[in-house]
Amino acid sequence: MSEKFDSKKGGEDDPRRFVASRRVLAVDFLMTYFIRLGGAGVIVTVVGIFIFILAQVLPLFQGARVSEVLVEGERQLPEGEYVALATDEWAELPMVVKEDGWVYFIDLKGRRGVVEKAPEWLGEDKVSAIEVDHEAQVISVGTESGQIHLLKYAYEPEFVDEVRTIKESLKQEYHGALEGGAPVRLIALGQSESVRVIATVAGALEKQQLRVQVLKRKRSLMGVGKWNASGSEDLSDKLPGDIRIEKILMSNRGDALVVVAASGRVSYFFRGDEGFELRQQFVPFEDQPQRKIVTTGFLLGDVSLVFVADDGSNRVFSLFRSERDPVRKFYHTKTLASLGAGSDYYARSSRNKAFLLGAGKHASLRFSTSEKVRWSDELPWKVQLGVISGKYDALIFLNEERELHKYQLNDPHPEAGLKAFFGKVWYEGAPEPKYEWQSTGGSDDFEPKFSLVPLIFGSLKGTLYAMLFAVPIALFGALYTSEFLHPKHKVIIKPVMEIMASLPSVVLGFMAALWLAPLIEDRVPSLLLVVTFVPLGAFVIGWFWGSRPMSVRKWIPQGLEFLYFMPVLMGLAWLGWILGPHLEHYCFTVTDPQSGKVVADFSQWWPQVTGTSFQQRNSLVVGFMMGFTVIPIVFTIAEDALSNVPGSLRTGSLAIGASRWQTAWRIVLPTASAGIFSGLMVGLGRAVGETMIVVMATGNTPIMEWNVFSGMRTLSANIAVELPEAPQHSTLYRTLFLGAFVLFLLTFVLNTIAELLRQHLRERYKTV
Repeated sequence: MSEKFDSKKGGEDDPRRFVASRRVLAVDFLMTYFIRLGGAGVIVTVVGIFIFILAQVLPLFQGARVSEVLVEGERQLPEGEYVALATDEWAELPMVVKEDGWVYFIDLKGRRGVVEKAPEWLGEDKVSAIEVDHEAQVISVGTESGQIHLLKYAYEPEFVDEVRTIKESLKQEYHGALEGGAPVRLIALGQSESVRVIATVAGALEKQQLRVQVLKRKRSLMGVGKWNASGSEDLSDKLPGDIRIEKILMSNRGDALVVVAASGRVSYFFRGDEGFELRQQFVPFEDQPQRKIVTTGFLLGDVSLVFVADDGSNRVFSLFRSERDPVRKFYHTKTLASLGAGSDYYARSSRNKAFLLGAGKHASLRFSTSEKVRWSDELPWKVQLGVISGKYDALIFLNEERELHKYQLNDPHPEAGLKAFFGKVWYEGAPEPKYEWQSTGGSDDFEPKFSLVPLIFGSLKGTLYAMLFAVPIALFGALYTSEFLHPKHKVIIKPVMEIMASLPSVVLGFMAALWLAPLIEDRVPSLLLVVTFVPLGAFVIGWFWGSRPMSVRKWIPQGLEFLYFMPVLMGLAWLGWILGPHLEHYCFTVTDPQSGKVVADFSQWWPQVTGTSFQQRNSLVVGFMMGFTVIPIVFTIAEDALSNVPGSLRTGSLAIGASRWQTAWRIVLPTASAGIFSGLMVGLGRAVGETMIVVMATGNTPIMEWNVFSGMRTLSANIAVELPEAPQHSTLYRTLFLGAFVLFLLTFVLNTIAELLRQHLRERYKTV
């Protein structure tokens, strides 16, 4: 059997001619394992991509990790009552303020120990109120004689012999006095670049005075000048006479003053052009009248207030405009888990919406936006004060033994979570919870919004409009080509359609943005007539021609009918295009708000009638242009499936008297349905993953509405637009990978469902 076959020795009946040569067997063996290896490689690659994406996504759902750091230097403070704790952005030189005005800087690196700053500026006076503004790095001090002192502290790295040391500075920037000289009981400061607003509560409880004082300084080419008093205002008369003020807060910009009374009522003053006005009074725990507010503080941005009651209840109120009020007021937006007991201290992050609370030995790090507790633990000692470092990478605590403890904080993605990505979130400034994607903003206190729901919606919306345009054309085109077109034209049409599939999507997106979108913007009525006249005309022509007797139809050879009917359809398209302005003139008129005249303009008529927007780059443009990328794919696969239907089925159908159309519609189409469905799914996957056309042909705005004249943003377009600007391993970076993971799952689920349906159709319409 292994002998080499010689055709000269053996005839056609020699059985050795059916034996494969060793070369053929070797090649067959190698190719078999090569194909298996290639298939296994594809599976391994897909699984590897899946694992890589998953590895980038999983850190988004991890909580904060906190661990104590060994402090090298002296951390014991002198005896006394400490009222404020602050730190530099590196958390190496925290500052502690004593109730008598002494300031201590503690070098946690162990090089300098504890640095004392005596209140020489105080003289013989005594401190009665102290407040520290961490962002402005200003210590506000009120005294028993009614004096006000503003102390500026600062940090600066210094390098000596390549060793970095954080150097502190503390100097007095302002000294003034209140009218009447009453003892200052409470003090708060708000500051902008050239204006400072100081709020004070002075005097006894029965005669307390709530005053605000404005400081200004001039800026010139020589630098900035000194702070000088510019005016003051007494707000005592704007509050009830019997109110007992326990806490005052001033926003960083000095435009909002919050007064907390012992009764639990909060008063909100807003500074306008004519001074402070009482804009709102509310009770944060109105449903629990027996509760007392023990902790209050602004979040970063000064748009939200955090309240903690004596039972540990934690609520957040935010400023926004409601339908009832034309001005912004505070409304309850979030409720976080109870702390279990009244908080002893409050510290906010200067980088995000996180804040630190504590009661006794219990410490809790929370994030307002997601309403999540990022970290919570029982510490070995009772905490008096706590602070979050400027870089949000450390927590510093002062315990009851006057010792400082530093904890390393690793919480890179506090704004992430299932609710943030897939649920409605009540963002600051919004009147209600909503799905929103907005990854960047114009200020440091901006709150990133990472909801993927608008992107998933946009992907489905763009795919829907593309498939609505592409599927009828592709399927009817494939059916006509397979069953009715003359073979000599078929060999031309099909390669042309396949070439269409190779058109670069960036070119199609360019054409959609710069040619198609401006063209459609002014001719929507014309487009409506064209898409009505052409299909309707095709059906009428087909019905009319099919009802003619054979003696008439024989004059046009089978398969060439389109050559005679195409001019009619083109004429109908031209007629619809030129009649569009007339339709707009009679049906789409609207009153121009500027001139008051009645004009025919569909782009103005649509928003006034439907209440939705009309944009030049919209879903209609995307549907048309993305449809052209889907048509060749669906057409090619569907035409192959139709052509592969056994000819015996066609012959049998025609033999029993069925027409060509009946045969195509009732025999060929159901038999090829499995293959056609595969083509539809491949086209669907092409539309879901399309990127450049969506980026260029829409406004690329992540909105959620089915309006055909508005844009969208898809998952794939969002990745293409934002990934180049996303810092590596940032929350945005990993969220984009999460979008890719969702897109991966979306296509996987759709393909799985499609395969199950395809197998079902294949079994139902299979031929023997």
